[in-house]
Amino acid sequence: MYTIIEPAALSVPANTRPAALPVDLRTVRGHIFDLQRASLHDGPGIRTTVFLKGCALRCAWCHNPESQRRAPELGYDAAKCLACRACAEICPEVHSFVDGIAGAAAHRVNFSACDACGECVPGCTADALRLYGRDVTVGEVMSEVVRDRAYFTRSGGGLTLSGGEPTTQLAFCVALLRAACEEGVHTCLETCGFSPRAAYAAVLPFTKYVLFDYKATGAPLHEALTGVRPERILENLRWLHDAGAAILLRCPLVPGVNDTDEHLRAIAALTHELPDLRGVEVLPYHESGVAKYDRIGRARPALAARVPEAADERRWHETLRAAGCRGLVGAH
Repeated sequence: MYTIIEPAALSVPANTRPAALPVDLRTVRGHIFDLQRASLHDGPGIRTTVFLKGCALRCAWCHNPESQRRAPELGYDAAKCLACRACAEICPEVHSFVDGIAGAAAHRVNFSACDACGECVPGCTADALRLYGRDVTVGEVMSEVVRDRAYFTRSGGGLTLSGGEPTTQLAFCVALLRAACEEGVHTCLETCGFSPRAAYAAVLPFTKYVLFDYKATGAPLHEALTGVRPERILENLRWLHDAGAAILLRCPLVPGVNDTDEHLRAIAALTHELPDLRGVEVLPYHESGVAKYDRIGRARPALAARVPEAADERRWHETLRAAGCRGLVGAH
């Protein structure tokens, strides 16, 4: 399904190579909101995926809205709340309860008053509260990553940096990828492609595989759906390809939103323009991110979306094949 490329095969222009990093990579600090072991869909083999905070895009279908802001954020899951009021005793400025209403419906969370100190979280015995975002060192992350070295070796897996957009925390991102390489752990970067060219030049020597998102065709639609225009993204995709990066093009598709024949044909055309792409993977829309907006007290984007049916996915693959798409992963 995936092809692994060794870093020695990468051709990085000398004038774009990164400057030397601190001697002790393990002390470089960054902000993450999750670390998932035994991931199977974030690159080749069995992987540990580290999710970094911060992203310049605001995709209408984002399934990790808690990743968008760099700062930590309080999360509240009303389905778990027991209305014990312990949180209100710890932080009455943020948590309050309405008398005469039973259960979690009485709980009011004033997100605008929250400074994400996290003091209320351990007081919630029902696990209804959590803090999205924590400060960690490269050493702390790598101590978790190397625990699964045996699984990486057997499956061809390794470490994947996701988000958010990992390159928004460039020093931490580079240090973490470099530390993984020094440990002999395969590295993979998931990116929206919108960061400055210099960011990709910095990570490329330490990145063996790139999961690159291509979200929509046409500047007006791309900007409406993501908040940014696509020109820089496509320029970075072409630059990474020409620099020798191993790239899997990943295409999130939302029925009735961005799954137009024009977009599908544009995906196929990219596989001919960039013949060394390692493949194309369609990512069908799912609703796992919808409830997260409520949990972090943020309005949901206006998106007339539905979960795709089997017929939608068949049409996508048929249209891609008819347009001559090369390297289609998981085609029906």
